[in-house]
Amino acid sequence: MQRVMDARTVLGIVLAGCLSGCVTLPPGHTPPPQDPWESWNRGVYKINDSIDRAVVKPLARGYVKVVPSPARTGVSNFFSNLHTTTTMVNDALQGKLGAAANDLARFVVNTTIGVGGLLDPATSMGLDKNDEDFGQTLGHYGVKPGPFVELPILGPSDARDAPAKAVDIFTGPGHYISNTYISYGLYGLQALDTRAALLPLDTTLQNVFDPYAFIRDAYLQRRAYLVSDGKGTDELLVDPGLDEPSDAVTPPPPPKPQ
Repeated sequence: MQRVMDARTVLGIVLAGCLSGCVTLPPGHTPPPQDPWESWNRGVYKINDSIDRAVVKPLARGYVKVVPSPARTGVSNFFSNLHTTTTMVNDALQGKLGAAANDLARFVVNTTIGVGGLLDPATSMGLDKNDEDFGQTLGHYGVKPGPFVELPILGPSDARDAPAKAVDIFTGPGHYISNTYISYGLYGLQALDTRAALLPLDTTLQNVFDPYAFIRDAYLQRRAYLVSDGKGTDELLVDPGLDEPSDAVTPPPPPKPQ
């Protein structure tokens, strides 16, 4: 209970800052159909980016510099294995019973032979890694993504996926750890691991005219790809600051199975 109250306090402070940080759009600028809340979203993005530059990115760079690559791979494998329970539940909810059985086998193998998930012997055994969550389950049953929304701290999302994240919390083992220090420690380490994996994309963002629009469009395209199980379109995302179609920028593809 204390953990929930602390999280609400932090989120409340961030939300208060976001409410005062809405960006005034240029005269004549019309928000695109997928982003009717662009003024709010850009304000939240600006605050998120400031926090990232001041705190998260330096920590991620230090983590990469200090922790050897094999150890970082083990950390990534560990959190990927924890996410398998969420994937299993949503496999089943979508009627993908074969995939659910595959992911159950992955979880058992990696948790036991893989030393708690630090290693990934399941992949070498032919047990493919899937990626499902409750937002994808809703999309599977025809729920549209709705408007894009930039969440405080959590980053890009949409009207369908944002509330679905709360459901996913209850399908992960980390939620049921009663020790507050261990729970917070795992959340912090997972955030650090995720940000470290995104460091190579920083150069791409530095070279686009509008990083916010690029991230928004890349997120929406990736989610459409995942919901359709890879049957989404291969359309390019065009950097809003470019005039020539030949300068179109291709967003990073969805992560490949490890």
